[in-house]
Amino acid sequence: MGMFRPRGPQYVELETSEVGLRASQPPWSLWADSFGRLATRALQIILVVAITVGAVWVLQQVTLVTIPLMLALIFASAFAPVMAWMKRRGVPSVLATIITLLAILLILGAVGWLIVWAVRGQWDELAVQAQEGFQSVISWVNTLPFAPSSEQLQDWGGQLTDFLTSAQFGSGALAGVNAIANFLTGLVLMVTILFFFLKDGPQMWEFVLRPFRGSKYQRARRIGDKTVGVLGSYVRGTAFVAFVDAVGIGIGLLILQVPLAIPLAVLVFLLAFIPIVGAVLAGIIAALVALVANGWVNALFVVGVVILVNQLEGNFLQPVLMGRTMRLHAFVVLIALAVGTAVNGILGAVLAVPIAAVLWGVVQVWDGPDRPARWARPKRAVSS
Repeated sequence: MGMFRPRGPQYVELETSEVGLRASQPPWSLWADSFGRLATRALQIILVVAITVGAVWVLQQVTLVTIPLMLALIFASAFAPVMAWMKRRGVPSVLATIITLLAILLILGAVGWLIVWAVRGQWDELAVQAQEGFQSVISWVNTLPFAPSSEQLQDWGGQLTDFLTSAQFGSGALAGVNAIANFLTGLVLMVTILFFFLKDGPQMWEFVLRPFRGSKYQRARRIGDKTVGVLGSYVRGTAFVAFVDAVGIGIGLLILQVPLAIPLAVLVFLLAFIPIVGAVLAGIIAALVALVANGWVNALFVVGVVILVNQLEGNFLQPVLMGRTMRLHAFVVLIALAVGTAVNGILGAVLAVPIAAVLWGVVQVWDGPDRPARWARPKRAVSS
């Protein structure tokens, strides 16, 4: 145990002089100047980037586990207040878990049924509008100086037909069957993990924190509480904002007599979970449908409705519902969306912003309940 005893000043002075002597001689002197320190920092950055890339690669190899785990954590965080409310009322833990789990499955099933009903109920009209839109695009392309000839269009159509009847398309269909099987497997795994998160989430987190002591334990507790709070607030707030957006834009489309108003409203609800980009994409799709069906004047009114609803969302709903935790700069949101999309497509874009918000929330409680990490604290203004 002598190696852990505090050393006297004479030992510190001796060690410091030895370090200085060694640093003044090759090869250590090569790392002691400014260029050497820069090289050291560069090597550290390369090491951190390599570890990060390796971690992302490993996570991509086990997405069948990581994605259901992440989704289960998000749903458990969103319904944590419901679980806490029922437990305070004396509801047994197992019964409260089953009730909450059935409520989640009922909500997800209702959303899926609404999507299928909205699209299938107007499928014929959707096909007609798509055909008219395609013919309009072809007519516009034929007016261009570099428009393809009718023989080229027929050749492209023949190539498409050959592809649909080829073995390559058959292998793609088999890949689609494999994707459906993976989806069902992931869904069952997510429901199972969600059950345990709802029932024993706090106890499971305490088990993970057993190696920590003192201030590190308190920091880990703050990180866990902040993660659950941020994810829950994000899901509940985004779902409410998406519902308001869908209702507002849907009413506007019905008043303007735009075809497929209900399917477009459902699409607005789904795309609202992708910040910034989702609202823009939903507005573009709604405007294009109005343009094909009712003309450019009606399309301009649709654009006005979309802008009005988005302004209501951005200036009133999101600041009130999300709070300061979710107030990320638009640049950060766009970078997170780009990274999430590059890593895991649409699902990555949906999960990127809440993950970024969680990371920023963790930074905000790193040194205390209301004390951010030292590097993230705002600088005090120096009075002249």
